[in-house]
Amino acid sequence: MKQKVLVTNVMDRLCFFLEEDGKTAEIFCTDETAQNEHPEKTVHAGDIYIGKVKKRIPNIHAVFIEIFPGTECYCSEEEAADGCFTSKAGKKPVCVGDELVVQVKKEASKAKKPSLTTDISLTGRYAVVSRKKQMPGVSSRIPKKEREALKAWLQETDSSPFGVILRTEAAQLTLEELHQELQKQEKELADLLEKARTRTCFTRLKAGAAGEEAGFAHVRWDTLEEVVTDLPDVYERLRSYLEQTEPKVLDSLRLYTDPQFPLVKLYSLEREMERALSQRVWLKSGGSLIIQPTEALTVIDVNTGRAVSGKNERYLKQNLEAAKEAARQIRLRNLSGIILIDFINLSETEDREILIRTMRELTAADPVKTEVIDITRLELMEITRKKVHPPLYEAVRKKAHTDE
Repeated sequence: MKQKVLVTNVMDRLCFFLEEDGKTAEIFCTDETAQNEHPEKTVHAGDIYIGKVKKRIPNIHAVFIEIFPGTECYCSEEEAADGCFTSKAGKKPVCVGDELVVQVKKEASKAKKPSLTTDISLTGRYAVVSRKKQMPGVSSRIPKKEREALKAWLQETDSSPFGVILRTEAAQLTLEELHQELQKQEKELADLLEKARTRTCFTRLKAGAAGEEAGFAHVRWDTLEEVVTDLPDVYERLRSYLEQTEPKVLDSLRLYTDPQFPLVKLYSLEREMERALSQRVWLKSGGSLIIQPTEALTVIDVNTGRAVSGKNERYLKQNLEAAKEAARQIRLRNLSGIILIDFINLSETEDREILIRTMRELTAADPVKTEVIDITRLELMEITRKKVHPPLYEAVRKKAHTDE
């Protein structure tokens, strides 16, 4: 697989287009205007703050915590009670007025407030180190034999008070190099929690994924061929970011300079964005997908359209084609939460099992955790996908609604 990243302005947003083998796989957009005008009030997943408990809702076991004046975030009461407190206002596990270290788990979405966790974690290239101790974990993308060996090594050498999950690229290091990386991350987390004790409420202890970090989140450095932007100031930011995180790929960074034919036109990026926001996606067979996000879930309907109806073998073939495109669209549009896919009904149990197995294989390649549950009695395939950033349609259209 070969990857390329294109970075430019589309629809008044700074957008990162991740291409894999010449086809757009992901689009990440960030609102540069909001970040420049109110950097202290821009909430990103991964941001770490000292927050203050504003109110408790006992009947739903929830607390709302301010991370800066006027911005309340949701946190479960159980989660908050197990937090790292910098100031207590009462003797109960959680009291209004308590100050504690929190991390943004999910960004705000539509009417939902940002969601917080007290399990503070730092994500590095090779591992995720978290405040709460847990069984060591290893990425499932690492081959089974290597994964088991790394898990055994973690358990044997586990003397840390923190939780550790090894990421896919940890397999590239020797055990000694990996040990040094883990020690570095654990020290950073310990220092951050110690520093929190002497900081005032609403202090942002660490910024989460800024545009560059989030835009490169799913890039595999060993397959990256090129990073291209036509924005000089963004070029300097990307250069600085790559120098700090992965200097080996600096040679792949290029500033495109042709004002007569901008990057957006060269790669038809506006058209790519329009397709990624369109409800209908055409399939080669003549059928289509209708993708409709709602407040509670996302529905994907498979239509045969111009595709010729036929026997079960034909229906299965059309469903497998639709499954491949649906998996791609879920990642491209960053759809998350509950996703229901209404495939063409299959009468044979074996065909349904083939469809489920194929969908699981396709979603296994998604860097974001995605789980194919089953096909319901109403012939709807149930899928869940972890949510971190807002879906593409929301990230792009939020500014349009604001401007109106």
